[in-house]
Amino acid sequence: MAQNDTPPFDRSLSLKFTQTPNPQWTYGQQLDATPEGKAWLEGEKAGWKVVDTEKEDPMKLYALMTSGIVPRPIAFVSTISEDGVENLSPFSWFNMVTHSPPLVSLCCSNGPARVKDTAANIAATRQFTVNIISEPWVEAANACAVDAPAAVGEWPLSGLTKTASLHVKPARVQESAFSMECELHQTVEIVHPVTGVNTTTMILGLVKYVHVRNDMLTARGTVDPARLRPVARLGDISYARVGDGFRLRRPVWADEAEAIRAATEGANE
Repeated sequence: MAQNDTPPFDRSLSLKFTQTPNPQWTYGQQLDATPEGKAWLEGEKAGWKVVDTEKEDPMKLYALMTSGIVPRPIAFVSTISEDGVENLSPFSWFNMVTHSPPLVSLCCSNGPARVKDTAANIAATRQFTVNIISEPWVEAANACAVDAPAAVGEWPLSGLTKTASLHVKPARVQESAFSMECELHQTVEIVHPVTGVNTTTMILGLVKYVHVRNDMLTARGTVDPARLRPVARLGDISYARVGDGFRLRRPVWADEAEAIRAATEGANE
């Protein structure tokens, strides 16, 4: 869909918190107990498409999986090559792994011609920064996905601003309100079990420093998503923003055991 076929970006939209979809839900309640649940179950009557991943065309499998595993956070990664070329590139195969030690994961697909510049640079220098993308500059970040030659750095074409890191050589993106300085912790080469081809490099980065703008922080010291305005990836060339949110308390067995037992009594008989 072309840009001129869609309505303008709604700058008035901001994150607001609502009730959960079914605040009256109780332990053991079946999905068809609500009209929305019944409507969801009706969709199953259309049947299922079952995909054998070993027989499916890889690009069709890519399109299917990236459209179903959504939304995905995006790492905007800054690296430097051995020759000093400064690279910027966005990756949606990215996430937090653990907080102790603080690790993030990043996956780079290996093309038939060469390894991605980001993966090659991290392997060579063992340093990178991850910058979270916000709505006001998503077009600039997306421009850095261009398949430029290895000798071409993306900073000038992005119009974004370098700011020095404290611990690593790659710069942070000044426009990013949340960024991390990382050292290479481990790489895992993903080898296809059938073809034997090394298709992907998974990178685990040890976060050495976190930089967060003060105006993003709540009184509790956490990031307010309404202020950060992060963007996420969907399928094909689609992105998403954070709209409505809701909060769900994680159940604690000591508090909920009696209610759970009462609701599920006889369920396993």
